[in-house]
Amino acid sequence: MLNVFTLANGRLFQEEIDQLADLPPVNPVWVDLEDPTPEEKGWIALRFNLVIPQDIIDDDLEESARFYEEDGAIHIRSDFLIDDDETPRNVRVAFILHNNVLFSIHKEDLPVFRLLRMRARRIPALIEDAKDVLLKLYDADAEYSADTLEGIYDDLEKVSKRVLQDEVHDQAAAEALAAIARQEDLNGRIRRNVMDTRRAVSFMMRARMLSAEQFEEARQILRDIDSLDSHTAFLFDKINFLMDATVGFININQNKIIKIFSVASVAFLPPTLIASIYGMNFNAMPELNWRWGYPFAVIVMIASAITPFLYFRRKGWLN
Repeated sequence: MLNVFTLANGRLFQEEIDQLADLPPVNPVWVDLEDPTPEEKGWIALRFNLVIPQDIIDDDLEESARFYEEDGAIHIRSDFLIDDDETPRNVRVAFILHNNVLFSIHKEDLPVFRLLRMRARRIPALIEDAKDVLLKLYDADAEYSADTLEGIYDDLEKVSKRVLQDEVHDQAAAEALAAIARQEDLNGRIRRNVMDTRRAVSFMMRARMLSAEQFEEARQILRDIDSLDSHTAFLFDKINFLMDATVGFININQNKIIKIFSVASVAFLPPTLIASIYGMNFNAMPELNWRWGYPFAVIVMIASAITPFLYFRRKGWLN
């Protein structure tokens, strides 16, 4: 899909392109390519004299090639977060700033891009040039990450109420562990995402491509990212605490089971000893020919099993 955005009266207008002839004659401010076909890349090459490499959004691209200038164009590759109910993930986006036009290439639509498109249509003069588009995308990305962090905190609060109650059975503990693991993975992706955004914004500031107002906006984005970093660290500590608490409750439940088996083993040791003694069948045993020998042995075995049980119960070891 090929979307072209132009500025008119301070507002951003979107047009979906289906053929080369539909490309606007005026220079757009932003050209967004979502999972572009080779034919669509050819349209860009013809219309804007810009060749887009086939592997531009590959994940195995060298890290050193993520931020660079070449042939008068600025190339930036960043990761953007998608937090959905299925699989939270980071999506690689390639940006090319060429002749005051921003080109973005990615494999799927992103919440941050939808957010910027909605704001640019509603707020006049939000965007003035292609560099504004890029900065506003990073600003929206930081805000999206912050909202996701708030969601993680709310989910962890729900897990806390389940884990820190009086009784935690194994099924509840397993569900809590699954929820904690998902939030830990999402928090890690946010940490990676904001780190990548920091690197990209810092590169834009070092490249001397920003105006004084845009430079100050970039500094504000970095300050917001610093606050997100500290919050992700706090959430990691909370996640580790809940993980340890949940595993601790699982260990307690398992210890209760092991304790029952241990008590049963100790309680049946005296009857086993008595049964072993009276199972020897020596001729010199006094009780061998005694009429009440068998009932006597059974009663002694039962008494020897009940006595340890009553003792353990009195000491509170069965609780």
